[in-house]
Amino acid sequence: MSAFESYKETTRLLQAHERWFQESIPLIASENVSSPAVREALASDFGHRYAEGWPGERVYAGCTYIDEVELLCLDLVKKLFKAEFADVRPISGVVSNLVIYTAFTNPGDTMMALSIPCGGHITTGKKRLGGTAGAVRGLDVQYLALDYRELNIDVERTEKRVRKLVTEGKTPSLVMFGASVFPFPHPIKELADVFHDVGCTIGYDAAHVAGLIAGEIFQDPLKEGADVMSLSTHKTFFGPQHGSVVSWEKFSEQIKRATFPGMVSNHHLHALAGVTLACAEMLQFGKDYSRQVVKNAKALAQALHEVGFKVLAEHKGFTESHVILVDVTEQGDGGTIERGLEKANIIINRNLLPWDIREGRHFMNPGGIRLGTSEVTRLGMKESEMKDLAEFMKRVVLKGENSATVKHDVTQFRKEYSKLHYCF
Repeated sequence: MSAFESYKETTRLLQAHERWFQESIPLIASENVSSPAVREALASDFGHRYAEGWPGERVYAGCTYIDEVELLCLDLVKKLFKAEFADVRPISGVVSNLVIYTAFTNPGDTMMALSIPCGGHITTGKKRLGGTAGAVRGLDVQYLALDYRELNIDVERTEKRVRKLVTEGKTPSLVMFGASVFPFPHPIKELADVFHDVGCTIGYDAAHVAGLIAGEIFQDPLKEGADVMSLSTHKTFFGPQHGSVVSWEKFSEQIKRATFPGMVSNHHLHALAGVTLACAEMLQFGKDYSRQVVKNAKALAQALHEVGFKVLAEHKGFTESHVILVDVTEQGDGGTIERGLEKANIIINRNLLPWDIREGRHFMNPGGIRLGTSEVTRLGMKESEMKDLAEFMKRVVLKGENSATVKHDVTQFRKEYSKLHYCF
């Protein structure tokens, strides 16, 4: 393929993707869409520039307006998360976690987090799994205990694990609350004294729930005992894809140094401008949006349950966040169901259930699927539409209806939801 043909093909594929998603129901919990203003920032000249260092202390010239935008972003992030200090230079949630690891641990230290099958993220994974904490920072990752029925950290068993690690000479230096499957607030208050009493820093990975925290609908980690919190600026936030770390002023210098020169050089200034606009949108619309996200998640989970899906945590209302976890082992496996729904323009992702590894399942064909309501909420859908979504999924997964037929109906349904909400 010639250079020009490659150029044309790339353009064609971008356009095809745009059309596809304009005709689809997006239910991936880690995704969201940004406003026209944020997208305009991503195309600005900021994306061509460098600004290594802290505002006012740059390595490069030409940062007059970049500094002003970053200082505004810092103010907005601190206000949204009720934090004394913020660093908005990490370029992703992964880098935000690496900043925390760099600032608060040394290679060889013990860290505690949820395992990946129990909802943990690959950034908190062991070295043998290629996880960031183990493979990149060299941490000895030990697991928090999960109550499978409650889909949450088991306080009593976790406390016992901490005491055992202390007696073994493996006192944890860092614990990371937070997860990728995160339906309920984590018990920070219940475990804060346990970790602080052994000299352990309490971190919180808010990548999935940052918008819900800013919208005051989920939990307030810093108030409940966390020392530092990482976040992604998409998912339940308003985009674009970037990261941040918030904390207390007493930890500011070690976090700043971990970010630069530790983890970033230039920090994607067009995305930083987009984050600033997204923060303004979140400050204005975040409470209404986050409440609707949770209402929609509960409504979708209930509707799926009523049509015959096995949605986990029924006894506690299924979820308190944007995330829903469904056991699909009676219908097949998560990988096959993911592909079948995709053919019908319903975009979800397969997901391990906490007990899958024990039962011999693998991530490619796990026992579960994960759904999220962040994006459909921003497209204007509310509780009544969640019943429609459940019906579409039932037709594909439970009734075995032809995917092409369902795709046609999904495409027609989606035409009513092309306008972005909760933005200026």
